[in-house]
Amino acid sequence: MDWDKLRIFHAVADAGSLTHAGDVLHLSQSAVSRQIRALEESLDTTLFHRHARGLILTEQGELLFDATQAMTKRLDAASARIRDTEEEVFGNLRVTTTIGFGSIWLAPRLPKLYAQYPDLSIDLMLEERVLDLPMREADVAIRMKEPSQADLVRKRLMEIRMQLFASPAYLEDNGVPQSLHDLAAHRLICQNVGATQVSAGATLVRELMTYEVGRTLTVNNYFGVLQSVLSDLGIGVLPDYLSQDFPQLRRVLPTVESNEVPVFLAFPEELRGSKRINAFRDFVVDEVVIYRKSRSASAA
Repeated sequence: MDWDKLRIFHAVADAGSLTHAGDVLHLSQSAVSRQIRALEESLDTTLFHRHARGLILTEQGELLFDATQAMTKRLDAASARIRDTEEEVFGNLRVTTTIGFGSIWLAPRLPKLYAQYPDLSIDLMLEERVLDLPMREADVAIRMKEPSQADLVRKRLMEIRMQLFASPAYLEDNGVPQSLHDLAAHRLICQNVGATQVSAGATLVRELMTYEVGRTLTVNNYFGVLQSVLSDLGIGVLPDYLSQDFPQLRRVLPTVESNEVPVFLAFPEELRGSKRINAFRDFVVDEVVIYRKSRSASAA
């Protein structure tokens, strides 16, 4: 199958228009149309439904687009590896992690990475959905469980636990609970147990809800829980890693916490030699070491 025709097909399918694809490819509309027609003839099928508002893929076109999309991602990965040099770290790096970890722990530390590698660009994708690394939906991931996908390089970074935190102002106005039964006089801020979150966090929330809780505020991510706690709204179920960057918050009911949650960094095996990946991995590992030392010093 002619790769040049596939490249043009992919551009048309992505743009939904011969004209727009031609602009991207620097080809005339007629040239693009001829290539698509030739591809359809070689495959003996129709790839697009044509109508006044543009082009829509047929079922056969969808199958081919899935294939060209996978090929394009593989080529992007190869190009990124080729561009990496032994001395330089540059280019775009797509990093995915959860909203809470990315916004509370990772993002505040990125200035150090940029100071070391000013030509590196980070595309930070914060969402609870697990992106497909082998299919290159992202280059590297930090996940709250060990990745199950094959062909991934994985490194265990640290362990976290969900704990209870409140602001000094809230505790001054509402008192400090001495037992779980005292939650009846407080507002609990947490994720809904049905929301996407670490299973240990959901388990802790379920346990807390077996006690009489005065009021609740549910938020669909830990960053929202943190902002609510900082706004003196109640006692929040939050990951313990925030204590380093938000020392003003006070831990409530120190014996109450979730089971341990492992944190893994992972990336596709094919990117093992990428200078950008290695630079990011080393940066995160170094920051975890600093974080652990700080926690040990605080505990002492």
